Amino acid sequence: MRRLLAHSSLALLLAPLLALAGAAPPPIPVAKPTVVATYPHDTAAFTEGLLVDRGHLYESTGREGQSFIREVDVKTGRKLREVAVPTGQFGEGIVVWKDELRSVTWHGGQGYRWSLPALKRTGGFRYTGEGWAMTDDGRRIYLSDGTPTLRLLDPASMKVTGTLRVTIDGKPLPRINELEYVNGEILANIWMTPAIARIDPQTGVVKGLIDLSDLVAQVAATDPDSVANGIAYDRTGHHLYVTGKNWPKLFEIKLPPAGA
Repeated sequence: MRRLLAHSSLALLLAPLLALAGAAPPPIPVAKPTVVATYPHDTAAFTEGLLVDRGHLYESTGREGQSFIREVDVKTGRKLREVAVPTGQFGEGIVVWKDELRSVTWHGGQGYRWSLPALKRTGGFRYTGEGWAMTDDGRRIYLSDGTPTLRLLDPASMKVTGTLRVTIDGKPLPRINELEYVNGEILANIWMTPAIARIDPQTGVVKGLIDLSDLVAQVAATDPDSVANGIAYDRTGHHLYVTGKNWPKLFEIKLPPAGA
């Protein structure tokens, strides 16, 4: 799958992925974002989760011994505060619910609760399988695990209350990674591609794809694992940010309307 990054056409980039799902390249809209601004990003950050809450940018990073949750100044990339994920854990996605940040880890089914804004660990929760990313729609939390199925969680208990099967061209879409709920749709990085899927949260159908290949080319990452990952939406200021694992830049972008 690492060869995917060498192609410029998103249809070509996704073809091997869709072949795994048994689907042809999608006859759905593919669009490139407009870059509004560019900011510094820590190249040591193996980005797994990204979000904005009440104007504050939070980021989680992965890899054992390098997994942190931090608050970051958007314009400078400077860390304002940082806390380590417990030893031996591979940090993954984050979500904020009320005045609490919650995080998941890749293996072991262990999630954590952190106070805001102090980022002090206050407890934990359990889940089955892997944890990749989270987002919320104001009523429930969505959890990805690299499969085509998103789990729907009750924010109070973090227990599964349902699932959402994601499809593209009628076939299940695997490798769903970082998530962000934006204006009635779920945006999802597709691991090892420069694609962001625009998912209908009611049906799970991918309505369109956002092609980040120009941004991938701009950062010119040499590590094949340094893929696009990290989507954050400022629901108050209406700013949308994307980045990648170990990328030197955080991009503020504007999306075309779905279907455009």
